Amino acid sequence: MAEFLVRFWGVRGSIAVPGPDTVRYGGNTPCVEMQVGGQRFIFDGGTGLRVLGKTLLGEKNIQAHLFFSHSHWDHIQGFPFFTPAYISGNCFHIYGPITFNGYSVKYSLSQQMLDPNFPVPLQIMQADLHFHDLNAGEVINLDDVTVETGSLNHPNYALGYRVTYRGKTVVYASDTEHYPDRLDRSVVHLARQADVLIYDANYTEEEYEHPVTPRRGWGHSTWQAGVQVATAAGVKQLVLFHHDASHDDDFLDGIEAQARQVFPDSVLAREGMVLQLL
Repeated sequence: MAEFLVRFWGVRGSIAVPGPDTVRYGGNTPCVEMQVGGQRFIFDGGTGLRVLGKTLLGEKNIQAHLFFSHSHWDHIQGFPFFTPAYISGNCFHIYGPITFNGYSVKYSLSQQMLDPNFPVPLQIMQADLHFHDLNAGEVINLDDVTVETGSLNHPNYALGYRVTYRGKTVVYASDTEHYPDRLDRSVVHLARQADVLIYDANYTEEEYEHPVTPRRGWGHSTWQAGVQVATAAGVKQLVLFHHDASHDDDFLDGIEAQARQVFPDSVLAREGMVLQLL
């Protein structure tokens, strides 16, 4: 049985885009599961969280730690459809940053489930829900697993997470925007010597710097910046993540080919993809 496994349930950014042009990479918004040392960790609750929840319905007394990078819609919209949260006997510890406006992750999850947005309030959920507010730099020790937090450059604040177990490390860094004139020291530090870096590569450099419709200031990065961070941090494998809604399968194939030319141990995240570290 694997002791450190990473599975991708949703890899798309901004909005879910199911359809014939996104079959190979998937159309669900962010959700990454890590099974580490007998514990389950879930990173972000986009529409991929609904799919993960369906696979858990045969289990009883589910316990998991759910870490939110931030509370933008594409990262929380799967939570109201996460069926295990409605079942008594299950237990979820839910973590996330407080926004610059002072809103907690509990507040954000609750608000999206209120009328007129949703017919069922969060209080209907029968699972044990324990909410934890986090700040950048905090370290959470859960038995033999260490989760380190770091700030990301994203509108209204976001956190990245570094998960370490038995000498192996996976870093989840979505959503974040690189600095065009320098490396983001916070992200480089978070990713230091990681075995796997999951990095926001929403745009290409050409899209980011487009003369008519530039994406600067939108809170997302490029695959080229991901390569720079991975190289500077000594990362072993780079997983490019949070694919733009307008990028179809063929376009993403092209990005992967280009990335591998400059950083051979690169791969684009795909729904259903599994990485086993131990």
